[in-house]
Amino acid sequence: MNKQQIIDNIARKGSFLCVGLDTDLKKMPQHIIANSATTAEAIFTFNKAIIDATAPYCVAYKPNLAFYECFGIEGWQAFEQTVQYIKANHPDQFIIADAKRGDIGNTSAMYARTFFEGTQVDALTIAPYMGEDSVTPFLTYPGKWAVLLALTSNKGSHDFQLTADKEGERLFERVLRVSQQWGTDEQMMYVVGATQGKLFEDIRCIAPRHFLLVPGVGAQGGSLEEVCRYGMTPRCELLVNSSRGIIYADSSEDFAKVAGEKARELQEEMQQLLK
Repeated sequence: MNKQQIIDNIARKGSFLCVGLDTDLKKMPQHIIANSATTAEAIFTFNKAIIDATAPYCVAYKPNLAFYECFGIEGWQAFEQTVQYIKANHPDQFIIADAKRGDIGNTSAMYARTFFEGTQVDALTIAPYMGEDSVTPFLTYPGKWAVLLALTSNKGSHDFQLTADKEGERLFERVLRVSQQWGTDEQMMYVVGATQGKLFEDIRCIAPRHFLLVPGVGAQGGSLEEVCRYGMTPRCELLVNSSRGIIYADSSEDFAKVAGEKARELQEEMQQLLK
């Protein structure tokens, strides 16, 4: 999916919502587990219901690979089933594998092959701290995206990402500036946590046309209004993720209906902010 298609979807749906599929057996409704023969079946059953309920209100899904890989083959099967289901039934959705890969060049090439040849995902989150040769293998696939970590939403982001060199340039600013030499805003996005607030202004000074994937709204306390005030462009160029606040909003048999309502509430707020 190319950049203009994402922008068109945002305009058509009045939404820049990404739903995070951080599927945890300990948090999902217990009746699903009781009625499932395998772990893979339970994960996929839950995901399918969430996807069908939220698809009208979002433009992207972000399965977090840690929640699948911990179950070995069954988890990977559930991940692949989930991606295939989205592609077959909701083909306008942008799919981001949140795997935070990144290693020396030949290893990154294998990671790129795994996700961009072995699955149908559109994008993959990447840790860029090993430099250019760890990122460029992901940029060789037409229509696929590398989503580079820039300024994350966790408390520990301040340990390294905000440290400055003797010229005053902070690490996240250097990541943004240098990485733009490797690819274009048609190939790369950046992860910027919703909890970073006014720092979105600094990010937009360096990366004014790149899409930003923004986790941290909802359970982590990030402000959607603040993200938009400082980070939105005339073409939006934001994908704001919400995971726990949507998919675990209810644990009864009505969990999917409630998830859809939570997604609709965010979509309606986003529609107003887009105006």
